[in-house]
Amino acid sequence: MKFLKEVPLVAVKRVVDYSIKVRVKSDGVELNNVKHSMNPFCEIAIEEAVRLKEKKSINEIVVISIGPKQASETIKHALALGADKGIHVLTESRIDQIVQPIDVAKILHKIVSRDAFDLVLLGKQSIDDDFNQTGQMLAGLLDWPQGTFASKIALEGKDCQVTREVDGGLQTIKFKLPAVITCDLRLNTPRFASVPNIMKAKNKPLEVIPLDKLITLSQKLQIIKTEAPSIRKGGTILENVDVLIDKLRNEAKLL
Repeated sequence: MKFLKEVPLVAVKRVVDYSIKVRVKSDGVELNNVKHSMNPFCEIAIEEAVRLKEKKSINEIVVISIGPKQASETIKHALALGADKGIHVLTESRIDQIVQPIDVAKILHKIVSRDAFDLVLLGKQSIDDDFNQTGQMLAGLLDWPQGTFASKIALEGKDCQVTREVDGGLQTIKFKLPAVITCDLRLNTPRFASVPNIMKAKNKPLEVIPLDKLITLSQKLQIIKTEAPSIRKGGTILENVDVLIDKLRNEAKLL
């Protein structure tokens, strides 16, 4: 089996931990003093890259993250999971509002072009803004084929086969690298970082690049306001089916 000529780039994002109940303010979600972790779909992308490396399908893994200084912890987590090098694009702008998908795609485009990567792995979307746009925009900027919502990836040299999750079931596509792949939930189950690997991650190379050295933020999308979902009313226990039918017919007007 051939190694890739270039190593793959895996993009990861620091988000509010999925287990946390977010507090919503008028200008967005409260981020101060809130637990953060790696976006779950990004963790799946890292796991898949590590598995490809274990199969000797790729040679090395470079991980990139955009965000404040705390994003370095997300990169170190990826390094502990098996990535070899890190790139931190440093910015204090909110990555769930100000740094928008087109900006992320442009940043990744710059890094891919600079370092000649021929495979980019991303999570299909992040759980903070749920845009599901970055991978598609990056593929467009690079003019590369893309395999989105991947639930299975088979790599043999420059030939790649991806099984995609679509509304009607599963779709299998084939293309040649270079390419962009976005990873879906059922692609794999991420591993836990071992203590020895967490210690080793501290000594792995990490490049820091100020965001304004790469692009100027577009700020084309303005968030007007953010609201928490309305509180659902409590359910009612009905005496029998006749009462249910009556309420559906006369109150809900569904019958």
